[in-house]
Amino acid sequence: MLLLTVTGLVLFYLVFPVFVVVPLSFSSARFLQFPPPGWSLQWYQNYLSREAWTSATWLSVQIGLATAVMATILGTAAALGLVRGRFRGREALNAFIVSPLIVPGIIVAIGIYFFYARIQIIGSPLALALAHTALAIPFVVINVSATLEGFDEKLEWAAMNLGANRWQTFRLVTLPIIRPGVFAGALFAFITSFDELIVALFVSGSGAVTLPRRMWESLRQEIDPTIAAVSTILIAASVLVLAGAEVLRIRSERLRTGRLPDEAAVRGAVE
Repeated sequence: MLLLTVTGLVLFYLVFPVFVVVPLSFSSARFLQFPPPGWSLQWYQNYLSREAWTSATWLSVQIGLATAVMATILGTAAALGLVRGRFRGREALNAFIVSPLIVPGIIVAIGIYFFYARIQIIGSPLALALAHTALAIPFVVINVSATLEGFDEKLEWAAMNLGANRWQTFRLVTLPIIRPGVFAGALFAFITSFDELIVALFVSGSGAVTLPRRMWESLRQEIDPTIAAVSTILIAASVLVLAGAEVLRIRSERLRTGRLPDEAAVRGAVE
């Protein structure tokens, strides 16, 4: 009973800000005021009608998609090498790849800033996409590695016995089974980029203002419920991503415990 009570209190502490931010986004007041004196959708309209907000959102979406693609490709390849490979230093390499999850963000941001300043790409969307890719790769590696841990390599041997080469084996056997983990990693990579602020403050400059940076500037310059409306949208997006990741996790479990790939399909594709 005590454990249940403590767990409930911790969950309430974590979720409580949501119960404040969401009502504020529908407030009729001109400033942040809780509880709201009335209800209105004006702050959502203000968000959608102001170019500063919409352009920042669109840029964040573009950078997030680019990050998801690059992180998924690199992270999946890294996960395959780390799980399947048997080489000296594998554990150290794995620790290095996931280190962005452990190292404080400000340290990563400072390092990236000085490197980008030397090659003169600060202020470009490409700079942000590359930086966010480095931050997002660990999420892909973790998700794909977890899927590969339960993967039966005998399925690949069976496909190669049917005449498939390594690429055909990966495309027809391995990828369909690990696809949920790959997609889950891509979702986490996108959301990592979409709501990242610290690195954006250092390397975005004036030419690549993302949504989190626009929110930061809004808090410093013009505090109104528009920031609550944007936060509510981000909360909803995060919930959808987490729900999607959970669906993909369940699907991955079913695929690992389900039937083997159809022999006729593999043989037909090979031929």
